[in-house]
Amino acid sequence: ARFDARPEPEGPKQPFAAALAEVWREREARVFAIFVFVSMLAYSAQDLLLEPFAGEVFGRTIGQSTQLAGIQNGGTLLGMIASAVAGSVFRASMRAWTIGGCLFSAAALLVLIGAGHALPLEVTYLALGLGNGAFAAAAIASMMLLAGQGRTRREGTRMGLWGAAQAIAFGSGGVVGTAALDLSRMALGDAASAYALVFALIALMFAAAAWLGARISAAPVPPAPAFARHAAGD
Repeated sequence: ARFDARPEPEGPKQPFAAALAEVWREREARVFAIFVFVSMLAYSAQDLLLEPFAGEVFGRTIGQSTQLAGIQNGGTLLGMIASAVAGSVFRASMRAWTIGGCLFSAAALLVLIGAGHALPLEVTYLALGLGNGAFAAAAIASMMLLAGQGRTRREGTRMGLWGAAQAIAFGSGGVVGTAALDLSRMALGDAASAYALVFALIALMFAAAAWLGARISAAPVPPAPAFARHAAGD
């Protein structure tokens, strides 16, 4: 007897547009896509403004402004490490870290424009970086956990939707931020007031991202790694 080991042919594949529309109808995927867009738009919009802000408003030199950017980037790295350790070792909720990171970023921007002369810029830039890193790492972890929820065989489409939202927001954020600054400068006629208005709007976007993050169901927490279980005495 002869056996045919070939797999049975699959049914007709669904067009990409139909698959994307199907994923968009999933509440979790849709809300998370909007969250990714809003949060990354805020992150990208602030990025190109922080160095010139230090120079124009606080009189920092180019070298000093670059050092501040390095401090902020260092804070971002520390925030990402803290979020990763909290999630993998202590099994903390990534949704809580996402919301907290967005709110912390918003608060740091408001402190920067409200009490910038009372606190060293280095402290505020470090705090902003910590908030940015915490929400970014937690959002990535949540993305990986949420990709498998919903309809089966749509993980790649969900990741593609969220990746596209991130790319569009990150690419347009710099243009949005600098254009808003130019318009504010023309309307207010003062650099400090223009930066304050734009940073307040970006803080509002971070707050909106936190609100969106709160509307996302908590993703399942992955099991702790073996070394963490051993340390806990399990």
